[in-house]
Amino acid sequence: QVQLVESGGGLVQAGGSLRLTCADSGRTFRNYAMAWFRQAPGKERDFVAAISTGGDTTSYADSVKGRFTISRDNAKNMVFLQMSSLKPEDTAVYYCAADRVAMWRSARYQFWGQGTQVTVSS
Repeated sequence: QVQLVESGGGLVQAGGSLRLTCADSGRTFRNYAMAWFRQAPGKERDFVAAISTGGDTTSYADSVKGRFTISRDNAKNMVFLQMSSLKPEDTAVYYCAADRVAMWRSARYQFWGQGTQVTVSS
C-alpha cells in the first residue's frame, strides 16, 4: 500500500526557493512513477512535474521548466520538488501522486498525498 505524505511547503518571497518532499511509508516505492501537481484556489489541479521509477526520465509543465527540478531517492522512499525563482502565480496546494503506470501529465494517478501549501508573496 502506498501512503504519501508531503512536507516542505510554506511562505516565501518572490524569487525565493523551497524544497518539497513526499515520503512513502510503503515498501514498493521504487515500483511507482511519481508526480507533482498543484491546485490554486478556484482552479483545477494542474500537472507540475513527473519522474519515472528509476529517476532517469522527467517531464515538466512549461510554466515551471527551468525553475523546478523533480528527483527521487528510492532508498529513502522519497520524491522531491526543488522550486527556485518562485513567482506569486506558483501559489497553490502542491500534491504528490504515485502510480505503477507512468501517467506523466495525466491526473489519473492512483495514489495521492494530502497536499502542502506553498504561498509566494510579491
